[in-house]
Amino acid sequence: MVRGLVSLYTRHKNSKAVTSLNSIDLLVVGAYFVTILAFGLYRSSRRAGAEEYFLAQRNLRWPTIGLSLVATSVSSTTFVGLAGSAYATGLSITNYEWMSSLVLVLFALYIAPRYVQSRVYTLPEFLERRFDRRCRYYVSALTLVGNVFVDMAGTLYAGALLLQPLLVDTPMASWPLWSTGVLVAALAGLYTMFGGLRAVVRTDAVQAAVLFFGASIMAMLAMSNAGSWSEIVAQTPPEHLSVMRPIDDPTMPWLGTLVGVPLLCFYFWCTNQFVVQRVLAARDARHAQLGSLLAAALKFLSMIVLVLPGLSARIVFPDLERPDDVFSRVLFDLVPSGVRGLVLAAFLAGVMSSVDSTLNSASTLITMDFVRTLRAPRSGELSDQHLGRIGRLTTLALLVVSAAWVPVVAQAGNLYTYLQQTLAYLVPPVAAIFVLGLFWKQATAKGAFFGLLIGHLVSLGTFAMQMATGVRKAHFLIVCGALFACSVVAAGAMSWKTVHESAARVARSAQPRSPEAQPHPPKYDIAMTTPAIQLLAAGIAALCGSYVAMLW
Repeated sequence: MVRGLVSLYTRHKNSKAVTSLNSIDLLVVGAYFVTILAFGLYRSSRRAGAEEYFLAQRNLRWPTIGLSLVATSVSSTTFVGLAGSAYATGLSITNYEWMSSLVLVLFALYIAPRYVQSRVYTLPEFLERRFDRRCRYYVSALTLVGNVFVDMAGTLYAGALLLQPLLVDTPMASWPLWSTGVLVAALAGLYTMFGGLRAVVRTDAVQAAVLFFGASIMAMLAMSNAGSWSEIVAQTPPEHLSVMRPIDDPTMPWLGTLVGVPLLCFYFWCTNQFVVQRVLAARDARHAQLGSLLAAALKFLSMIVLVLPGLSARIVFPDLERPDDVFSRVLFDLVPSGVRGLVLAAFLAGVMSSVDSTLNSASTLITMDFVRTLRAPRSGELSDQHLGRIGRLTTLALLVVSAAWVPVVAQAGNLYTYLQQTLAYLVPPVAAIFVLGLFWKQATAKGAFFGLLIGHLVSLGTFAMQMATGVRKAHFLIVCGALFACSVVAAGAMSWKTVHESAARVARSAQPRSPEAQPHPPKYDIAMTTPAIQLLAAGIAALCGSYVAMLW
């Protein structure tokens, strides 16, 4: 939520905090920190090999997968941004949330089983098996930069901006802004470094429960102070209760909802290592599917509890200057002491689950996509235990890098918002080659790499031109869809040109694990899915459809 970062940054620089935590709240937050850290370290294994450290022995069950997926997706900006956007513009911001549920249904039915059957450590490795090593390195490097310098740094920065004013009457009030983010990163990084993915998903499951409990309390208190749902509807402008906005809407035009939002959700849930790593660690395809569907249902529920405070605040606090102040106003004016500490603990749960997931996935990418593949041709394959040790050292190094980057972001708050927006320009080419690789057998390695290069050249050129001229004639969500189409056309044209050459090379190849020896991903027939899973998927999809139809 870019606007959330801007508002929080402005508030920190230009206003004095008028709220603080009392001793009961601080005790609750401190107890949460100690408990989650102890639990994470208890679940750690300091001698874990690569498969245990990165994929928890590929033995995760569906409840853990589902809870961890949701906890990872909810960060500090989600709490602030959803409530603030609901206050300012209404329910159109929920398009990202219900679309996420719908994408997760499709992911569970058609994509997750293929990932599990491929037995890969990373999604770039999946691309190598489907295409070639160039695609693997390209996407892995891009994912690393985005996860560490954009996703995690933004989460830490936004968390620090909100926490700093709340600690005005505590010894930490004199700490620099960036030190608060560094402290959260260090706590999450400690159990991540020792425990790997198993410690991450176990703590995420606990944090998901705290997150939903705290957010639900906040939503119920906000709604009860507003009166009732019928009163909220009566006092909310009709256009704010619609999820489909006019084509010229500055925040969520209907065309952007149909072409841009699905692409961003597809990238996040289906191609992003720090999310999909839980699915790669599933014990079988059935657990991967059930875990993804549980996440889809919980994502829909979280949408409701996170936007209710924003809608209710229009009645309770009708004259807020900054919509992103909704979270702190509801927290301190409506939530009683003690419970306030629990809600804040839920906020911290979202921060820590995003940080630990990013650290673990980034460590996996570096170790398995670069260290193992670049060293093996010269020195032979590294042992499983050796790779596990490298993973722990890499996690520590990433923790240091991300902590060092927080002060840089703090010194350039407005510049950082532009870095966030670039995700809409960098994501489409990656989403395009995954779609082609998964669902089009004729897509070739040359076509995929050409699509990546052309797509990013066009997107970076478009972004640079807009920054230089200051003219944005199209919403970035619509631009996102156009860039996706450009990448698909480029990759498709080159694939069509080279498909016969690629097929001949495959026929001549004698190496079964050659990148070109698997012209398409492992086959998975939807008929293999159990009727219960199909029924559950249909129910969640129908729920999303009913929501959109009701609020069209």
